[in-house]
Amino acid sequence: MRKKEFSSFDVAVVVHELKEAIANSRVSNIYQFDAKTLLLKLHKTGCPPLRLVMEAGRRLHLTAYALEPPRVPPTFCMALRKYLRGAWIAKVKQYEFERIVTLYFNTKMGVMRLILELFGEGNLILAGEKGEILQALTFKRMRDRNIIRHEIFQFPPSSGKNPFKVIGEELARALKGFEDVEVVRAMARFLGVGGVYAEEILLKAEVEKTKQCRDLTDSEVGAIFDGLQGLLSTVSSFKTEPNVVLAEDGSFLDVVPFKLERYGSFQLQSYSSFNEALDEFYLKVTAAEKAVASIEVDMLEQEARRLKRVIAGQEQALREDEAKAERNRCIGDFIYAHSSELQSLLNKFTEAKRVGKDWKTLLSEVLAAKEAGRTPEVLIESFDARNLAISVCIDDLRFSLNLRRTLFENAAKYFERGKKAKQKFAGALTALEESRRKLSEIEQSVREAEALKTVRPMEVMKELVKRKVKRKEWYEKFRWFRSSDGFLAVAGKDAVSNEVLVKKYAGLNDAVFHADVSGAPFVVIKTEGITPSEQALRETGEFAAAFSRAWREGAGSADVYWVKPSQLSKSGPSGEYVPHGAFAVSGKRNWMRSVPLKLAIGIVYEDGEIRFVGGPLSAVKAKTKVYIAIVPGDLKGKEFLKQVLRTLMLKLPKEQREKAGKTSIEQVREFVPYTKGRVVKDIS
Repeated sequence: MRKKEFSSFDVAVVVHELKEAIANSRVSNIYQFDAKTLLLKLHKTGCPPLRLVMEAGRRLHLTAYALEPPRVPPTFCMALRKYLRGAWIAKVKQYEFERIVTLYFNTKMGVMRLILELFGEGNLILAGEKGEILQALTFKRMRDRNIIRHEIFQFPPSSGKNPFKVIGEELARALKGFEDVEVVRAMARFLGVGGVYAEEILLKAEVEKTKQCRDLTDSEVGAIFDGLQGLLSTVSSFKTEPNVVLAEDGSFLDVVPFKLERYGSFQLQSYSSFNEALDEFYLKVTAAEKAVASIEVDMLEQEARRLKRVIAGQEQALREDEAKAERNRCIGDFIYAHSSELQSLLNKFTEAKRVGKDWKTLLSEVLAAKEAGRTPEVLIESFDARNLAISVCIDDLRFSLNLRRTLFENAAKYFERGKKAKQKFAGALTALEESRRKLSEIEQSVREAEALKTVRPMEVMKELVKRKVKRKEWYEKFRWFRSSDGFLAVAGKDAVSNEVLVKKYAGLNDAVFHADVSGAPFVVIKTEGITPSEQALRETGEFAAAFSRAWREGAGSADVYWVKPSQLSKSGPSGEYVPHGAFAVSGKRNWMRSVPLKLAIGIVYEDGEIRFVGGPLSAVKAKTKVYIAIVPGDLKGKEFLKQVLRTLMLKLPKEQREKAGKTSIEQVREFVPYTKGRVVKDIS
């Protein structure tokens, strides 16, 4: 069975990881995705943005996926923003060994707590500095406590004995006290650890989980206690091996912070942290569940069953209408076929009425004649004096004749009834055919929906992958390119990034380039201890020249030099001021004279997606065949960027060009110095 809820062990491990990850981070914003799910967007110095997911009653973890929040934030979300936006997270704690997590925030109004309850239906409660409840996902009164605004928050009664505080004798007494209860259930109840971990403890102890507590031996109880201690030792030492457990069909079954014996025969998918494993598990499982739920198979099947009942009723009515039409037609034909006998019978009643004979007397005479077997009286079945109708039977066909009508008027009436029944039959047949058509469509929809149960989650997974936030490398904060033979070259964007690049990222064996132009960026080629090739040096020089002010001034070339980081310092000659972002150079400079100002921008097509690359012409040519060259020129701003993008797109094959149709000019802006230049038609 797929994992439905957090265990106390899960909470302990995820809180341990979060303590280091989110402590001293600032809440930049809060989002609410549904009735129970919050996301805290956090900023921490020196780290990419952190996203903390909190789902009441279900999960807690960091996520690498940037999901789309609702346009209008719910009331609870707005309330939390009021109190917590801009606050600093001081610490994260697990309450006892329960499925309860408390986040402490330093705010302008003092220390506040956000309590996440991961048991049952779950809840999220915001408490003020004095412990008063300010907001809650769900306000309610309960037998043991209340979640009511302005009341002091109280933790719920313990779900079991804290396993870290249990001693052997206490465990033995407790288990024996459960008597005829299965030991696995007793463990789960007494310790509140859940079925999965109760089973794991028993597996380690080699005790059958269905064994009744009263049948446990002292040695078995001792083995259970040892198994519990072994599990607790793994948790307290945080020797984790996060894994997602896969079912036979490859779907996610469970996520665990360390390997469990119960999953020894299952295929496992390992992760570097429990947060990462939880993120992959819950996001994909939740997305798959929502994808399947959006396919209304149950409603379609319910509609199919309704239509089948309608069709059965219509078929029954159709048979009845057909039988009525046939019977009335037969009666009309019989009246004509036996007109002499029937007319004679009608005449007897008409004559009796004319002479004033009593109906009762007449009926007695008719019945006496019938008993004698005389014709036409023998045809009479009964007489209805109130409605003046006689019921007759001819060749087992029973029908009535109205004495107020002539014989042929009676026949015409039956023919008319038959005609109406036939018309009703035709209408019912049309309705039946329409119902059968609808049923066929619904059944086809059911088949398609059943097929989508497999396909839709796969589509959702593909969309999720696109939303996963790629962790940026340190150099992606700067301008950079890789040389045609693989060396990384990184350039500053301004005075601040120049300073950071040289001071923080330039290694002793790296080379630092600078164009002999005021205001040019520093460019560091990362050697990783390997002597850079002449090609890499030349390309880095071209990169340094291109992003200097020489490009803005429309020059054709610029002189560039490179030095070792040890030759750079912030202290210039006596009395000389070295501004921020600049460095004084000592010793010999390695000059590269008249370096041409030319860059290339190209498109790399991978896995159905396009990405742009830029840099010196030879470096870009080594990565793609789809590229253009640019040089200094007078066209600038959006007009030039559009020209660059348009020229690049024309070089793509038609099918790739269609997929890249929504590409923004912003994706090429960073590759164009000073956002100005000219596209070179003759590339060499």
